[in-house]
Amino acid sequence: MTSLASLSRQLPELNHRHLTTSASTNTELIEAVQNGTLNAAVMHLLTAESQSAGRGQRGRSWQSPRGNVYLSLYHPVHMPISGLLSLIIGVELAKMPIIQTLNTQLRAQGLTPIGVKWANDLGFYQHRNHNRHQHQYQYQYQYQYQSAVDKSLLDNQTLPFNKLAGILIEPVSQAGKLVGVVMGVGLNVQATPKLTAQTCEGMSYQAISLQDIEQMLEPKQQASSLPSLQVIYQQMSKALMAAMTRFEHLGLEKPTGQTYNLDSFLKQFDSMDALAGLRLHVTQDHNSEEQIMTGHACGIDTHGCLQLRQDNGNISALFTGRIDVIDKA
Repeated sequence: MTSLASLSRQLPELNHRHLTTSASTNTELIEAVQNGTLNAAVMHLLTAESQSAGRGQRGRSWQSPRGNVYLSLYHPVHMPISGLLSLIIGVELAKMPIIQTLNTQLRAQGLTPIGVKWANDLGFYQHRNHNRHQHQYQYQYQYQYQSAVDKSLLDNQTLPFNKLAGILIEPVSQAGKLVGVVMGVGLNVQATPKLTAQTCEGMSYQAISLQDIEQMLEPKQQASSLPSLQVIYQQMSKALMAAMTRFEHLGLEKPTGQTYNLDSFLKQFDSMDALAGLRLHVTQDHNSEEQIMTGHACGIDTHGCLQLRQDNGNISALFTGRIDVIDKA
């Protein structure tokens, strides 16, 4: 991997440390702040070439082979963390130059762009009856994890999510007081984890990398035109800092009288929403009992909850739940 020394020079405020391997960059960073090894009043960036015990949402494992980006940024905070933060991070990551460049090419070829999937992912869905090239790539692995997903849903109805990146946000406390937050991101760049029934853990998604997406484009390049991992680390670090600034200033007026208002963020999210207009099958756990809801995704509310327009016309705000997309093709 290219040296990340220049990252520390370009972003000195991040107090960057890079590891060849880490159990989990989030875990290591949280522990270092909590035990006082790192100053909780300033930002810290921890990156690794691989992880041996990478973590995702709800304790799921995050496969972390070499060739990808594993990054955790600690940021001191002085306000409660809401569900909006992960969505703001998703939007800022989707605005990274490498993502924007690929999305321009994808749209030009009639392919589905990379978007933000509520509540913690980057990637895309693709209907089976859409364009040939993306169709061929997406379904060469068609339902290899079928045993991991509810068979009553599949039967050629459920679309897997092509997952490019995942976001894991964790609060950090000292003596029972919130002092900061660790924002962890895993981005598949060169390596595509091959999910199994165990690692997929019942979720209807499959991994995809930037390199895979580049290969879907026509004409195919002889050599990859993706930027170096070092450049991607720089873009991601800047995106996370921008996300935190945006989160902290939501609703506050700037000296010019302009406002970092929520409406502008919601509009921006809508333009990048990977679930927009799709028909969803949502499974929620209420008092150890499953509750099933179906309807169409219609954005998020001001608290970061997913809005589901049910078949009876009512709109429900969902704070959590398993999302499966039903293909109507």
